[in-house]
Amino acid sequence: MSIRCSFVLSLLFLVAGLTPANAADKKVRLFVLSGQSNMAGLDPRVSFTPAVEKEFAGDEVIVVKHAIGGQPIRRWYKQWQLPAGATEGKTAGKNGDLYDQLIQAVTKALGGRKPDSVVFVWMQGERDAKAGWQAAYYEALRGTIGQLRADLKHPDIAVVVGRLSDHLKNDAGWDAVRAAQEKIATDEPLGAWVDTDDLNDVKGKDDLHYTQEGYAELGRRFAARASELIRKHEAK
Repeated sequence: MSIRCSFVLSLLFLVAGLTPANAADKKVRLFVLSGQSNMAGLDPRVSFTPAVEKEFAGDEVIVVKHAIGGQPIRRWYKQWQLPAGATEGKTAGKNGDLYDQLIQAVTKALGGRKPDSVVFVWMQGERDAKAGWQAAYYEALRGTIGQLRADLKHPDIAVVVGRLSDHLKNDAGWDAVRAAQEKIATDEPLGAWVDTDDLNDVKGKDDLHYTQEGYAELGRRFAARASELIRKHEAK
C-alpha cells in the first residue's frame, strides 16, 4: 500500500473516531422482525432499537421490520400444507410471498455486509389459531427459521418468539399455537419466548391488540431476550 493510501485510510478512521484495530473489531448486528398485526403495531424506534443499540454500543446495529396484519404463517413458509381435517379458508397471497419480501428488505439493508450475529424476532399466530390450522404451526415456524438460516448463510441465527396473548386463552386452537411457540423456543439451539399476556388489557378487556405502552414493553422484552441469546452464544 502506498504512503498516500495509508494516510487517506488513517484520516478516514480518525474522522470516524476509530483506529484500524477497533474498526476491525466492530461487528454487524442484524435483527429481523416479522409477523402479523401485533408486530406491525410495534415501532422498533420506540424501545427495541434504542435497547439493542445501547447493548451493542460500538457495533453496527441493523434492524429490519416487515409485518402485515391478519396473515397466516403460510405466507412465510414456502412448504406449508393444510393440516389434515382442516378447511382451506380464504387468504390472499401464496405460500412464502411475504417471506420473499422480507428477504428483499434484509438484503437491501445489509448492502453486501455479512452480519456477525442475526436474531429473528417473530410475533404471529393469531390468524392460524383462528383458522384452525394450529396442527401445522410448529413445523411451519421451524421451516421459516430454516429458510432464513439458509438464505442468510448463517446457521447460528437466534430466535425470539412472542407468544400469543391471553386474548382467546382456553380456546383449543389458540392454546395449541401458544404451546407450539413455547416448544419452538425450547427446541431451538438459540431460542426464547416472551410473555404478552399483560400487554393487551384495553379497558379491562383482553383485546387482540396491545396498548401503546404494551407495544413499547414488547419491544423492550424482545430486545432483552435477543441480547441475552447473542451474549450467551458468543460467551461459548
